[in-house]
Amino acid sequence: MTTKLPERTKPTLATVARQAGVSAPTVSKVVNGRDDVAPETRARILAVLEQAGYQSPVQRRAAADSATVVEVVIDVLDSAYTIQVLNGILQFAAGADVEILVSVTGQSTPGRQTPERRAQRMLEEGRAGMIVVTSAFSEAQLHAFRRRQIPVVVIDPLNPPSADVVSVGATNWAGGKAATEHLLSLGHRRIAYIGGIEGAECNQARLHGYMAALMAQGIEVDRRYIVSGGHFRTEGGVKGFQELLKLDRLPTAIFAGSDSIALGVLSEARHHGIRVPEDISLIGFDGTNQGEQSVPSLSSVAQPLEEMGRAALRSLLRQAQGEILDSHRVELATQVIVRESTAPPAP
Repeated sequence: MTTKLPERTKPTLATVARQAGVSAPTVSKVVNGRDDVAPETRARILAVLEQAGYQSPVQRRAAADSATVVEVVIDVLDSAYTIQVLNGILQFAAGADVEILVSVTGQSTPGRQTPERRAQRMLEEGRAGMIVVTSAFSEAQLHAFRRRQIPVVVIDPLNPPSADVVSVGATNWAGGKAATEHLLSLGHRRIAYIGGIEGAECNQARLHGYMAALMAQGIEVDRRYIVSGGHFRTEGGVKGFQELLKLDRLPTAIFAGSDSIALGVLSEARHHGIRVPEDISLIGFDGTNQGEQSVPSLSSVAQPLEEMGRAALRSLLRQAQGEILDSHRVELATQVIVRESTAPPAP
């Protein structure tokens, strides 16, 4: 006589409630995304739901929907860098039949969503994953997504991501070194660096590349020539150049940590009657259309911004399909583009 094994029963709210030590209505609140549940209780219920393999009606409807939706999180949408990265994401999405939802964090009300709630919302709405562009992503957020097996890809992260998070960027150190070498080749020796967010991983890599190029030529790094604009926007270039103007001896060339910073330098230099490149040479980083259209046109270290966007979405979709990636770091090559803003120093 053979004994028939009991079939695995579908978990119910009552079952989950018993295992979590709470009431069924409390479980229902968590399942339906209500915010009026204590964080510790929510975390305990979510853990039981995950173990039980429970899917809410919202999740089941989302799973039945064939559309693949990816959320792209950006800080602001007013930079050429972000727009070109987003263009790459959208180009790849069109060919892969993927829908893109863009969230601009700079326009959202802070504190409205906890990491757990945000991750649960994505799960309930059936999104394939999230791409984060040049924004900080906390360990708590990553943990919430990881527990639910929601893929995350970060592009040019401000803070170094965990080893198991896929990140996409450019060869920032090599690009910073190449930018400085270009200025050195023109005969400049007093070269300043105006960076963006000081602690940002990409900013540190570009700064170290700049320092390495100087030291390779036996030039002592003058810390007075290293300033921070506070962020990677035009205002950062204005602020950084104002700091350099306080020095007794101006540099003959500036390497700016982004094209936006360089354009801010260009504007402030013009305001003070300082000509580019006749009085001071200037090179940026990004290779955006803005730099190409400026007067004078901007020499820059070009990042393959659209390809970075395509690579990020490609990596995310592979993860969503259950693939194990060979590498969690995608790094694309940079290239110095020489235009009108760099020239030999004045005699």
